[in-house]
Amino acid sequence: MNLETRLTLLRTLESNPDLSQRALARKLGISLGKTNYCLKALIEKGWVKVGNFGKSQHKSRYIYQLTPSGIAAKARITQRFLKRKLEEHEQILKEIEELRREVGKETSAEAVDR
Repeated sequence: MNLETRLTLLRTLESNPDLSQRALARKLGISLGKTNYCLKALIEKGWVKVGNFGKSQHKSRYIYQLTPSGIAAKARITQRFLKRKLEEHEQILKEIEELRREVGKETSAEAVDR
C-alpha cells in the first residue's frame, strides 16, 4: 500500500468510522479487494481496531476506529506526505519558471525576425 493510499484510508476512517468496506472502496476509488487487503494490513499493524455496531439491526456491520498508535502513525504519514508534496511543488515551480524563460526567448526571437 503506497503512502497516499495509507494516508487517505486513515483520514477517511478517522472521519467516517462506520463506512462499509464497499462504501470505503467507492470513496477511495479502489477495488473492494484492495480495500479489504489494506484494512487487514492496518488492523495487523494495530493502527485500526474493528468493532460491531452494538445496537444495529445489521449485526454484520463494523466500525473501524483508529487506535492511539494509528493516530500517531497518521500524523507521521501526514508529515511525510506533506514534505513530499512540498518538494513536488518546488519542482513544479522551477519547471514553470524554466518554461516561461523558454517562451520568453522564443517570443523575443520572433520579434527580432520581423
